[in-house]
This record gives sequence, C-alpha cells and structure tokens, in this order.
Amino acid sequence: MTDKRLPIVFVHGIRLSHAEWSAEVDLLHTRGYQATAVDLPGHGLRRGDKFTLDGATGIIADAIDELGGTALLVGHSLGGYVALAAAAQFPDKLAGLVVTGSTATPNRYLGLPFLGAHQALTRLPNSGDAVSRFAMQRLAPPRTGQAIVERGIATEVIPDVVREVVGFNPLAAAAQFTGPTWYINGRHDHFRLHEKRFLNASADGRLHVVRGAGHYLPITHADEFTAILENIVEELTTSA
Repeated sequence: MTDKRLPIVFVHGIRLSHAEWSAEVDLLHTRGYQATAVDLPGHGLRRGDKFTLDGATGIIADAIDELGGTALLVGHSLGGYVALAAAAQFPDKLAGLVVTGSTATPNRYLGLPFLGAHQALTRLPNSGDAVSRFAMQRLAPPRTGQAIVERGIATEVIPDVVREVVGFNPLAAAAQFTGPTWYINGRHDHFRLHEKRFLNASADGRLHVVRGAGHYLPITHADEFTAILENIVEELTTSA
C-alpha cells in the first residue's frame, strides 16, 4: 500500500521515454512510494508531437498535480534541463530537484554531435532504428533495455530538442529555484563539464558523484540511484 511519503516524478533523456526509469519506478513502488515517469513531447507515447520546452514543462506540471501537487522532480540528460526549466517556472510544485547528467552549459557546439548523429542515423534504414536498439540493449540491463526498445527510440526528435535546449539558460533557471537541488553525476560522464557552475548557481545545491558510472547512470546503476533518491526523500521529509 502506498504511504504518505513524497511522490517522485521522473523525466527521461533525449530519444528515450518513460521506460528509461522502469527499474527505479518498479523498485520504488515495491517500497511504498508514489512514483511516475512522463513521456516528453516527441518521445514514447507522444512520439510525433513537436518538442518544445513549454510543452515539456506543462507535462511535468500535470504529472505533479496528479500526484497531489508537490513532488521530488528527477531529470536525466535532456530531462535534467527540462526539470531545471520546470523548477524555475513553478517552484511551488517542487519539494526538491534532482538533476543527473545535465551539468554542461548548452551551446551550438554542444549540439553538434547530436545533429551529426541524427544525420548519420537518418541515412540508415528506418533512421538507424536497429543500430539504436542494439546499442541500448548492450548498455542497459535486460528488462530496462527491452522496455526502452518496446517504447521506441525517437531519433527524429533530435533537431527540435537541440534547437530548444541551445536557446535555454539552465544556470539562470538553477538560480531561480531556491529549493534544494541535488546534482548527481557518474564520475565518467562527459556532461559533468560545468557541474561546479551549476552547483554555485543554485541557492541550495549539493553534488554527488557516483564512481564507476557514466552518462547513463540511472540506467546502468538503477539500484544505487534509487537508494540515493530514498535518502533524499527521507531528508526532505525530516526537514519539512
């Protein structure tokens, strides 16, 4: 039976879907938490919709409202940037914010590898879907990898995502949110590039680096990541 602990809303990375968080959501449900993962525009069950930051933050707001109006918001990669935008837009809905794999300041140079990958994949049959599926199944544990593949990998959304994120200032958004923000990065994540800037920009920022993990920390280290989240929820509950 679900208890009164703080609900958790998860936001996935680029091209993926709510299935990225299937291991965390399942673990949390078995331990009595309310937890849900959304699909951003252009991804998962919303594949085909145009991705915009406003549309993405609206989906998050609706998900939090469905869980009672206040939650811990957790975002990975693209989801981390969207979570920062949401925290700046409606801070009263967030008891806390967790950002993982999203501490590089976006600019057009950061977007070039994604656009290059998009061009390369779209030259392949089915926009490189077989290649994307193979790579994800090699990376993820079997159940999570299968869930991600079944929900689809949205290569076509990359240009819209890059356009939106490059025009976004996550450091300014981080500064607007006065609640607690945890930056959780894999030690080998290339998106750690500016993590100290994010930490310094936040009114109440904390940094946690996970050894042996890379950019896909929530997928490859789901048990450890879930344990960190449970500690955060306990801290937020105690301090409330």
